[in-house]
Amino acid sequence: MGTTQLPDAISHYLTLVSSAVAADPADVLACFTDDADVIDIDDTRHGHAEIRDWWTGPVTAFHYSVEVPSAHALGGDRYVARTRLSGDFPGGTVELANRFTLRDGLIARLEIAATSSESSADA
Repeated sequence: MGTTQLPDAISHYLTLVSSAVAADPADVLACFTDDADVIDIDDTRHGHAEIRDWWTGPVTAFHYSVEVPSAHALGGDRYVARTRLSGDFPGGTVELANRFTLRDGLIARLEIAATSSESSADA
């Protein structure tokens, strides 16, 4: 999976994303702090209740496969993982930069931004 060994919470989250439709929302929430923020392009969610709604809504609305071509530490408790999703959503394929900030071993912030194959993984 890329160039950096990722912390357990991030690795587990990325595994769950790979099977989003089948993943138990409780398993997803276990990756996040109680007060975590998820910014998914233009959709911001705060705390477990809103993250659960995000997971059971937009994240699982389509079927897709996920590849993780690269992952890098950004310093401190910050990491970025590039993902490539292919599926039955509009456009069929998208590349994303997933920027994680950890606190106490859990994801405190996740920012998901569209990227292109030409840009760097931490752009």
